[in-house]
Amino acid sequence: MRRKPARYVPAVFILILAACISPASPPAETLPAPTPVAERFIVFGDISDDPAEVIEGTQPLADVLAAGLAEYGVSGAKVKVVNSPQEIIQLLKSGEIDLYFDSVYPATLVSDASGAKIILRRWRFGVETYQSVIFASRESGVKSVEDLKGRMVAMDTPYSTSGFLLPAVYLVEKGMKLSGKADSGEAVAPDEIGFTFAYDDENILQWVLSGVVPAGVTDDYHFDKAFPREAVQNLVELGRTESTPRQVALVRPDMDPALQDAIVEILTTMHETPQGQAALEKFQTTRFDVFPEGIEAATQRMREMMEIVKEIPLP
Repeated sequence: MRRKPARYVPAVFILILAACISPASPPAETLPAPTPVAERFIVFGDISDDPAEVIEGTQPLADVLAAGLAEYGVSGAKVKVVNSPQEIIQLLKSGEIDLYFDSVYPATLVSDASGAKIILRRWRFGVETYQSVIFASRESGVKSVEDLKGRMVAMDTPYSTSGFLLPAVYLVEKGMKLSGKADSGEAVAPDEIGFTFAYDDENILQWVLSGVVPAGVTDDYHFDKAFPREAVQNLVELGRTESTPRQVALVRPDMDPALQDAIVEILTTMHETPQGQAALEKFQTTRFDVFPEGIEAATQRMREMMEIVKEIPLP
């Protein structure tokens, strides 16, 4: 009997069939989840009782800086606002903030307490240096700093460069004895100058104009530009102090030197681009630069003045 010939099964069909009956791929949910990429932010710190205002003025600068630090793994920027220098000190020490800006006196105190490093000058309000102005109302009869003996002077805060340290050192170096008072109405001995804190330049101006105190202090920006001209016409300028850097920038103590150098490079060239200029304007700053005479030389006089004010009794 004749046999039927065997049927031929193409090899391609066998391969397709094998693929169809191969073990099924594991469900998607059993696959290991991708490792999330850790975000790294550059964090600015500040002290204020108005966080919204600070963040509005600082965030554009922080964003421009962060964009320039992308190669260091920085993905964005944040602004952290606290209520006291003590909080800033702890955040710098713990590495929770990277940069902090302030006038030289509080910045030096923060640097000493936290180990943070002063790296740059900040040209706030368009100037690299500033000074304090001691003034009195015309109606007070005070015409010189010598006339302040036995009288009260309104100052800003205990940690203000222009509102306390500079004018206090100026008066002490002229042979005056200063004594802090808790209230503007406290008695002042004939051989001393009393001072009390008003905690705001505009408050100081109003206290002097209204006769609460005969004299006050402020920085030259407020006296020469910000105060109303009609108000200044009713004041007598008694003296101007030496100048000091307007503000400085600090970085946290454990910052990688390469990252610090990159921050210095970006901040000191930021004024050269339209985007950088816009961010600086929001930050009330014209530019950043290095200290021409070096950081140590720039802070030496500040430390001398800090030793002087240590001896002045505060309220």
